[in-house]
Amino acid sequence: MSIPATQMRPGMIIKFKDDLHLVFSVEHRTPGNLRAFIQAKLRNVRTGAMFVERFRSPDPIDRVIVDEVKMEFLYNDGDEYYFMDDKFEQTMLKRDTLGDAVDYLLPNLSINVSFHDGKAVGIELPGVVEMTVMETEPGIKSATASSVTKPAKLETGLVVQVPPFINEGEKIRVDTAEGAYMSRA
Repeated sequence: MSIPATQMRPGMIIKFKDDLHLVFSVEHRTPGNLRAFIQAKLRNVRTGAMFVERFRSPDPIDRVIVDEVKMEFLYNDGDEYYFMDDKFEQTMLKRDTLGDAVDYLLPNLSINVSFHDGKAVGIELPGVVEMTVMETEPGIKSATASSVTKPAKLETGLVVQVPPFINEGEKIRVDTAEGAYMSRA
């Protein structure tokens, strides 16, 4: 199944140069007067080699159809992340397999785990997750939505830029594709 490069997301499995690759991170770049491109960090599923590749926005990407099982994230123990399906069977994935997706994993989060040839090779995150702000500068009462932002550290350690009216302890919605603040929850 072919998709445009702009629809690539962390955790997806794609076929690139006749090999399966896990998408680790995706950045949309628009340098000055040049055309926009997608810079993706990929990991070869077979060899484990990591590299960065650039794609033009309209480039067709071959998304590999893998067996997807709906699972719930349970907990992590160091670099090992545990998931459970509806039959109460657990699957463990290492941090180096999950990549940037670990920044969005909250206990009890329902996700799709991708299996290829009976082996868990990656996950597909929901488009939006709700997270709690753990650390940020104090909010400004009269601040309205503007282009001014401040960094906020979320419960998983992810840092996103938020508007000045967001305070510690608030729940916000974060876009998992861009790693960006969307709205209050």
